This record gives sequence, structure tokens and C-alpha cells, in this order.
Amino acid sequence: MTPRQTPQIDYRAVFQALPAMVALMTPELVYADVNEEFVRQSGRSHGQLIGRHLFEVFPDNPNDPGATGMRNLEASLLRVLATGERDTMALQRYDVESLERPGHWEKRYWSPINAPVLDRDGRVALVLHRVEEVTELIRARGRHDGRERDAHGRTSVLEAELYSRAHELQEVNERLRRAHAREREVALALQDAMLPAPRPMGHHRSAVRYRPATGALNVCGDWYDLVELPDDRTMVAVGDVVGHGLTAAGVMGQLRSALSAASRVAPGPAQALEVLGLYARSVDGAESTTVVTASIDWNSHILTYSSAGHPPPALLRGDGTVEFLDQATDPPLGARPEHAARPQASAAFGDGDTLVLYTDGLVERRNEDIDVGLARLARTLAGHLTTDPEQLADILLFDLLPPRGATDDTALVVIRL
Repeated sequence: MTPRQTPQIDYRAVFQALPAMVALMTPELVYADVNEEFVRQSGRSHGQLIGRHLFEVFPDNPNDPGATGMRNLEASLLRVLATGERDTMALQRYDVESLERPGHWEKRYWSPINAPVLDRDGRVALVLHRVEEVTELIRARGRHDGRERDAHGRTSVLEAELYSRAHELQEVNERLRRAHAREREVALALQDAMLPAPRPMGHHRSAVRYRPATGALNVCGDWYDLVELPDDRTMVAVGDVVGHGLTAAGVMGQLRSALSAASRVAPGPAQALEVLGLYARSVDGAESTTVVTASIDWNSHILTYSSAGHPPPALLRGDGTVEFLDQATDPPLGARPEHAARPQASAAFGDGDTLVLYTDGLVERRNEDIDVGLARLARTLAGHLTTDPEQLADILLFDLLPPRGATDDTALVVIRL
């Protein structure tokens, strides 16, 4: 029996045969290619489209002071370029100038969808602009509504009503986006104010980073902290509050401050987390928060740590091996109905070792086992054994976060021991 052969597909032929209008545009919004249906429906030839800027070919109708088609389309395309995500637009009225009758603008209705085409590095290389031309559909509904005697008037009324509703929907969407963007700015400013800058730790070097999710309208509740303790010790912690926006940022601030205070008086990280767990019961939105904290004893060269459901810290040894500190892991805050003592473990470290604490945005990916992300982190660390913490922090973000940007916030602390 002859094995079934996979047919060779001519994707350019498929592109040209698509029944909908489809165009490919560069990130500069210049036409790179169009299919035959786009040429037919737009009334423009390939030569009048390819290599020209979108709004040079299709400007707004200058006779309509309320025209918003160009502005709305540009905003959608820029969102795709910024986020790498598809954007579906509301019904648009976007008039087109007749080439046969210069100065005469034809009233047209379009339903556009814009989608990213990514390169091998995950960056937006092209934007696929697909359009359904629905002008005749709208007019047909007006002609066949059972009132033929005033079909022209009914058609005009229906067109105006549909355009008005689409315009209102577009405005509502824009207001929501602006409101979410303002909330994001406030939450980021709040997080920036509450997250401390790295403090000098003698001759020990450290670096901290916080990266909000790319394209997200809300930030999350990730945090980090470094606290100088008596007897030449340092507490370092990272945590992740469930939720988004100002609420999560507010909860994050309360928990970070509470853990910072508890670490100053508790005998060890486990006891500090126990105090934090009790406090979290009185804070709405603190349930299921994950956090890991470690105490660095610079005299004895001992790390003592405890984790509440958080990804394990990574300890890069001087020989290039990476040890994940996962011997004291317990459920997240509020996961148990009754209070219970938390586990604690220790690990020795040598001069020149590197400790890395992070939130799950650095290593977790959708549809991927967490072990894959941890292995990726270990490989990157092993390849930068002597890199300065500041440079290493940037390398970790560059190597481990998706090229299109992370879908979750990321907090990161790197300490050279």
C-alpha cells in the first residue's frame, strides 16, 4: 500500500482565493500584499495599494466632519502591533472615494478583524487585515422589511441607525480601554512606590526587577522585598497575590509590609510565614497568595527558607550546578482551614554562589509543565556563572520571558552570595 502523501499546499494561491478581503501590512501600516477580493471590493489595483501607506490610499471622507473610520482602524492596528493579539472591531462606516468620479465618496460599511503575523522570535512582522464588506447587506435589510413603498427612506433610516449603534459601541469600547489604562497606570505607580529599591549589603551585590505583563490592561500583585536583620543576616522574599489591578496591588502592599515586620522579630522564615498567614485571614483578597522567604546568614554561610506554595528559589553553585530549594514547601496563604506550623529547611552556600527568587511569570507557560520552565531557568543560570547580578537579571528576563511579552507579571531578585 502506498503511504498517503501530504499534499503540498500553495499558500499564496490560498491567500488569493480567500472569499473575504484580506491584506497584509507592515508594522509601518504599508500594504505588503492584498488578495484579489480586496482589489475587487476596494476598487484599487495592486499598483495603487502595494507599497503605499494605508491612510494615503484610504483617508477619511473630508466632507464628513464626524468621520471616525480612519482613527478607529489605526487604533486597532496599533493595538495589534503593541500586544501581538487579534483585535475585532465594531461595524465601521468608512467611505471610499470613487476613482471614476474624483471628489465623490461612496458610503460603505465594513466589519474588520486585525491579527498579528509573528516571526520566529515572536515579534509582529506583519498585520493581517481582514474585512467583510456589509454595505449591501444593510441596504438589503432596508429594502426587504415589508415596506416597499418607502424602501429608500427605510434603507436610509436603517443605515443611520446601524451606524449610530456601531459608533456608540466603538465609543464605549474606547472609554473602557482608557479607564483600564488609567487603572493600570495607577496600579503600576502604586507598586513602584511600595516595592523597595535594592539596598547595599556590604560587598554583596543584588539586583531586583519587576515586569508587568505585556499588553495586559491590569497589573497583578507580585512583589519582592529585602530586609537587613541583626547579626549580619538578610531576609529576601518574593510573593504573588491572586487577582489584578488596584485591589491586588493594595493587598500586595499590606502583605509585603506585614512580612517585612514579621521577619524582623520572628526566629526564622517559617515563623514569619505563620504570622503572615494569620494576618492574611483578615485581608480580603489575600487568600491563595504564594510567597517564599529566605534568611541569608553571611557569617555561617547558611540559607534558611520556607515557601507557601511558591516556585522554589534557585541556587547557582560555583561549579555551575543549580539547586532548587524545594524542601520546605507548604500550601499558599489561607489554603488551610486551621493554623499549622510551616516547614523550614536550610542549605549551605559558598562565596560566589548566586541566589535567584522569582514569581511564576518567569517560568510558567500555558500548556507547559512547570518543570520545563524550571529547566529553562537552570540552563540560563548555568551559562552565566560569573555574570554580575544586574546583567544577570536582564539576561533572565530576556531569555525566559516570551518574545511577545509575558502574560503574567514577573518579580525577580538576584543576589551574589
